[in-house]
Amino acid sequence: MDRILQAGKYIFPISFLLYVGLHLGKPEVGAAFVPDYLPFPYFWNYFTLVCILLFIISAIIGKYDKLAYTLMALYVLLMAVLVHLPRAMGHELGIENMTANMAREKELEMVNFFRNIMVMGALMAFAKFVAKDKSIVG
Repeated sequence: MDRILQAGKYIFPISFLLYVGLHLGKPEVGAAFVPDYLPFPYFWNYFTLVCILLFIISAIIGKYDKLAYTLMALYVLLMAVLVHLPRAMGHELGIENMTANMAREKELEMVNFFRNIMVMGALMAFAKFVAKDKSIVG
């Protein structure tokens, strides 16, 4: 059973490949999540893609993995607070979307907010209990 559970060390970071695929395959969707006050939304989409890839690689090979988990937890928190929470409150959705779908969009953003908080907790737990390379974060 321990061997099966050990696979979680790899399954969790590899699951972030979904976000890599979304950022790469649908850059306009990723760019749409960039808050209006930040310029160059496509840059931030691709920058995020690179950061997530570096996180996955670091977590898998175990080099600077505690730093990677910690930085990814910070990124997920920032996404929750700066992107999903304002959108859940109706900001950043745009006046053109003021339709019956607005309530549904706000509800989905609140789900995204809570999902990000859960993922952040898992990332913090991995940083504390799974990560091996503590050379930078300690």
